[in-house]
Amino acid sequence: MLRFMPVGDSMTIGSAGEHTWRYRMWQHLCAAYGGPFTLVGPRETLYDKAADEPTSYDYAEPEFPRAHLAGWGEGWLHMAPLIGEAVRAHRADVLLVSLGLIDLGFYTNAEQTTDNVRAFVAAARAANPGIRMVLLPVVPNIRALTDAPFAAQVALFNDLLAKTSADLDEPRSPILLASPPSPYDLDRDTYDGTHPGPSGEHRIAAAFAGAMHQGWGLGAAYRD
Repeated sequence: MLRFMPVGDSMTIGSAGEHTWRYRMWQHLCAAYGGPFTLVGPRETLYDKAADEPTSYDYAEPEFPRAHLAGWGEGWLHMAPLIGEAVRAHRADVLLVSLGLIDLGFYTNAEQTTDNVRAFVAAARAANPGIRMVLLPVVPNIRALTDAPFAAQVALFNDLLAKTSADLDEPRSPILLASPPSPYDLDRDTYDGTHPGPSGEHRIAAAFAGAMHQGWGLGAAYRD
């Protein structure tokens, strides 16, 4: 059984009432992947913004594997120390990683964030030398429209992420850099300028699915 671990921040964990791109990816793989698979990870909750704490699902199909490694307000900085044990304990085969916006917004600059990417990859490989990874570039949010230094850091980090992915890629443990979700419109695809609504969830899932289909021949082209 192929075991996918979604890793991310608030755009990945989602909040109460959202389906999340994880759910859209699961639906896609159910239709497009020919073998057994599941989603794995140490956490299973959404996030309740009103209560400022994790909350259980109240909408998902019973068959949906809710597991992930995602957290509201967490980035590469937070996940690098956690990923090794998570991969080891849950026997992950493929990491689907969407991180960086929170790092650049609050914690680290582009170069420091790239250092944490390298630490993350090293820890994941120490736990599973054959781990495969798909990394999503940072999708600029509404802050990037008015904060030029922040927008510049996002652009720089995405350039560094592309170079780092190519540098760290190896046959035994391949790394794919997904193309940014496209088209992606903040008014249409998010509900607050940052977090994806239904169309944004589909576009993020499509970015991961497209990378795996084109790079590894896994699954098929994404269909909403």
